[in-house]
Amino acid sequence: MSERQLHREQQSMSMMYGTYADVLFVLFPFLVIGMQRLWDGRLYEMLMHADLSIAAAILAGLAIGKFVLGLVINRDLGRFKERIVFFIALTLFVVLGPAIILILSIISGAEVPGFVAFVQPILLILAISLYSTAVGISNILTRDDSQDAYGSGADGKTVKPGNPARAAHAPLDLPRHTGTDSW
Repeated sequence: MSERQLHREQQSMSMMYGTYADVLFVLFPFLVIGMQRLWDGRLYEMLMHADLSIAAAILAGLAIGKFVLGLVINRDLGRFKERIVFFIALTLFVVLGPAIILILSIISGAEVPGFVAFVQPILLILAISLYSTAVGISNILTRDDSQDAYGSGADGKTVKPGNPARAAHAPLDLPRHTGTDSW
């Protein structure tokens, strides 16, 4: 395995660990609630409460934020904009909308149908998957594609650190204010 492939694999692993650390951080309060219900012998009730839908809605919101970040960070996306908008719509339609509907229906006080115990975990799994996808897409779009991690420019020539040719965009050349101008 070349040094470049090893570095990319390490970056991929770091991104994966970071993504799932976010997911675990979001799910931690729900884990505590689940453990308390398990202790009380009422674990099935967790599937019939809005807890998992709330977690799915939070992760779906985070996913949409990552997709939007990918859209606004790079103006040269052209061919990818429609795909990102598709993933935003998919997240809204498949996870966030149903999660909010379930939350409102469950807390309304009416009898909760049994299928909710199956739908909520599926929504949570979809939300985790879409969040992982969003983080991956956002990281791909926000990295500097004009160079790789070892200082090679887009033309393949090696660029030394600190060299302006490394920058993705040329620096803004503004005239200096001399202080002699009166406003």
